[in-house]
Amino acid sequence: MGVVLTQVDSGDLIEARREHLNALRDLGHEPYGEAFEVTHTAKAVRDCIDQLGEHAVSVAGRIMAIRTHGKIIFADLKDQSGQIQLYFRKQTVGDSIWAQLELLDIGDIVGVAGEPFVTRMGEPSVRVNAFSFLSKCLRPLPEKWHGLTDIDLRYRQRYVDLMVNDSAREVFVARSRIVSAMRRYLEDRGFLEVETPMMSTIAGGATAKPFVTHHNALDLDLYLRIATELHLKRVVVGGLERVYEIGRVFRNEGISTRHNPEYTLLELYQAYGDYEDMMSLTESMVAHLAETITGSTRVEFLDHEIDFSPPWERLRMVEALEARGIDIGEWISAEQAIAGARRLGVEVPSDISRGKAVEKVVEALVLPDLIQPTFLLDHPVDISPLAKQKPEAPDYTFRFEPVIAGMEIGNAFSELNDPDEQRSRFEGQLKQRQRGDEEAHVMDEDFIRALEYGMPPAGGLGIGVDRLVMLLTNSESIRDVILFPLMRPKETE
Repeated sequence: MGVVLTQVDSGDLIEARREHLNALRDLGHEPYGEAFEVTHTAKAVRDCIDQLGEHAVSVAGRIMAIRTHGKIIFADLKDQSGQIQLYFRKQTVGDSIWAQLELLDIGDIVGVAGEPFVTRMGEPSVRVNAFSFLSKCLRPLPEKWHGLTDIDLRYRQRYVDLMVNDSAREVFVARSRIVSAMRRYLEDRGFLEVETPMMSTIAGGATAKPFVTHHNALDLDLYLRIATELHLKRVVVGGLERVYEIGRVFRNEGISTRHNPEYTLLELYQAYGDYEDMMSLTESMVAHLAETITGSTRVEFLDHEIDFSPPWERLRMVEALEARGIDIGEWISAEQAIAGARRLGVEVPSDISRGKAVEKVVEALVLPDLIQPTFLLDHPVDISPLAKQKPEAPDYTFRFEPVIAGMEIGNAFSELNDPDEQRSRFEGQLKQRQRGDEEAHVMDEDFIRALEYGMPPAGGLGIGVDRLVMLLTNSESIRDVILFPLMRPKETE
């Protein structure tokens, strides 16, 4: 897990470091230096030390340890690539640099130049002959502690977490690689990356409660987007047949190990496709990402080994409930569904639709059992206002959610492209809003107008990037994969 962060009374330590800061300036050295030319990373020096010979190198990074032995000082320098040992000898560096070294603290950022060599203990090192302070660290870095600690300090002070916890750094390096690989995968298949508005007069494309802001110049309330769907579909109407966007979306909901009010969503649309195509794309892409990042389609996640290799299991929602002795065919009305859910011990509000009650039951009784990648298929129409109905079962839609380790990581369907049916669905959503459902979809006249110009049949897919990163990096909480998750402010920091 790495170093745990803990709050300590560091007032005296900070004062001592400020004294070092002032002493450096008294000696005529600026503790916050200029640009520094780096020729090698720490890893490059370690990996190529036999080939480098006595070729001079310059490295820069943060001092993580200092060991003084009379007129010799050893220090560990850490950069983004790793760590390298520095060797300072007073006779070599001279009095001026040695006086600076006596004011060196753990956490200081420095640049050095010298010759690489291997110590008698076999440690790759740099024999320093030039030294520069680049940034003085005024706050002491966390120590290694055992036992309980402030669990959210790593999220509040992510910059410190990244300094001292290699595991945290590795997660965010992996996240960057995952997003890059996702882009390459889609672009290799003819998808174009586009950008759509983050603010709009209508919050649409999903059933969720939005954040509201205000544009002063226009005196207009705007909503932060809860999805990119409706704008991306407009692009498909315009003739760009394969499009995607990776970007932030915002939902005014609770915070948990799986939820953050702002998160990263991949949405894509493929003209002339359907939800079968989206299932093939999903299992292929996620398996590719797993192999690219971890080297295997089998990945450890918490207490499970997840096998991402296709094909994934397909499970109709109705069949999943029937396998648990639940017959939702008897739930004709919303009231019956709500009563049925409560008999099963699932708490549901009194103002939700039949489909939402079914969804709550599935979330409580089905999802926890779906550990290996599974497509949960064919959701009720009243919770799927943008998906095509199944002709043979008009109460249900061509929709699926990929579920892994009991966690829904996405949503996809064959897109509804009939403008009259879309209007009818929106009207049904408005009735749900009137009943008190604040997450129900609103009417979007411009989107209907776009459909009236004709949108080709299409498959659409959304994947929560943060949850996917959790799975591929064995991270228990969504906060572990978001650099700066939303936190309740503390009265005193």
